[in-house]
Amino acid sequence: MTDQFEIRNVRGHVEVFDLWGQFCFSADNESEAREELREMAA
Repeated sequence: MTDQFEIRNVRGHVEVFDLWGQFCFSADNESEAREELREMAA
């Protein structure tokens, strides 16, 4: 699932975008973002 999203570091946090470049959500760090993506897939 994470290969369908791009995680970008932005000023001390991360932002997650879909394949079309649409913003999905932000997280404090990459680990938190990946956990959120796993929960979305479940």
